[in-house]
Amino acid sequence: MSARMTNPATILPQSLKGVGSLLGALEDSGLPLVLRELISLRVSQINGCAACVYGHVDTLRKEGESEDRVNTVVVWRESPFFTDSERAALNLAEAATRLADSRATAVPDEIWDDAADHFDEKALAGVVLQIALINFFNRINVTIQEPAGTTWS
Repeated sequence: MSARMTNPATILPQSLKGVGSLLGALEDSGLPLVLRELISLRVSQINGCAACVYGHVDTLRKEGESEDRVNTVVVWRESPFFTDSERAALNLAEAATRLADSRATAVPDEIWDDAADHFDEKALAGVVLQIALINFFNRINVTIQEPAGTTWS
């Protein structure tokens, strides 16, 4: 397997400046790396991004996360391995990723309120930006059919 094209960010390197700024902002949010990776893994699973799923699983393992947690992100609602705050973030990630699947409000107040109960404003901003950024990456990789196990820089 190979991608349809070289990653657009390497063709248009100016785009990496904005991504770098967003990554820096996420670091400043105080949101732990593991939570950012759990969010990214779940969003990437929803979007079917092979490259990102592979990368986030790899990062979570390198961060020492258990196979139980890594393997059950896809079914987090039925898994006992996640904290209430992680569940709130994953629920928000799913709602914000599946915008077109909603019949009414894409991100219902109860999902938002639950997340807001678990995170202060700065961390909640980090959750929202993490969801948006990984959706951005997923859309690039799915469009160009970036396979699992590849990297670009």
